[in-house]
Amino acid sequence: MSNATVVYEERGAVALVTLNRPEALNSFTRQMHKELWAALDQAEANRQVRALVITGAGRGFCAGADLAEFDFEPGPDLVKRADPGPVIDQAFNPTARRLQSLRMPTIAAVNGVAAGAGASLAMTCDIAIAATGASFIQAFSKIGLVPDAGGSWFLVERLGLARAMALAMTGDKLPATQAKEWGLVWDVSDDCVGAALALAERLASMPTKALVATRGLLRDASTRTLDQQLDAERDTQSALGRTHDYIEGVTAFREKRPAQFKGE
Repeated sequence: MSNATVVYEERGAVALVTLNRPEALNSFTRQMHKELWAALDQAEANRQVRALVITGAGRGFCAGADLAEFDFEPGPDLVKRADPGPVIDQAFNPTARRLQSLRMPTIAAVNGVAAGAGASLAMTCDIAIAATGASFIQAFSKIGLVPDAGGSWFLVERLGLARAMALAMTGDKLPATQAKEWGLVWDVSDDCVGAALALAERLASMPTKALVATRGLLRDASTRTLDQQLDAERDTQSALGRTHDYIEGVTAFREKRPAQFKGE
């Protein structure tokens, strides 16, 4: 790996983004966020890229925020200097929002421990595949904080209130196999990166705009009434009805041939 904290590569229609601070379990620095945003920019700029995989170098996926970046030196203004609010507002929240608005589906290949905001990062992706030995830890309560980077929202959405509350309060480790049973991840694989890339290649050949629109509908469903969701479905279908992939999909179905989707 290079000296970059985030490594970007393209494999055909799939972008592979690797968090690259293995000596620190890929914990986030401000620089790492900036390099991740640059990688996402690069993926979006290439219209041939239609799916994205995020994983970690070494034995961890992501250990959340690098606490070494916080100023805990004794002295004046300690409370102000150690305040986690600014880095959440300026780095972690923009990362979560960016991933949720990406023009392509995203898959987290959770190759090892995903702790704190690292677990939030995995949940921010559309689909997660975990390695057999991976685990998820809500480490916030151990240092007097609360789940962030979307964690408090995603935990309840994925697991329900009872499980989310217990995990967040205790900070107990959730093994990959149990994470799958509970619905936190889609699958568990000895080769999670290979499995994620294979799934990404499959998604990259599908109608990209429809996949991203599906993300939006499902994500926002809990904020709407049934009547509002019916209207949202109607409006989304109408917009997708003007795309190349819709016309191609129906035409291919009627002609009994494989569809050639372009993501347009």
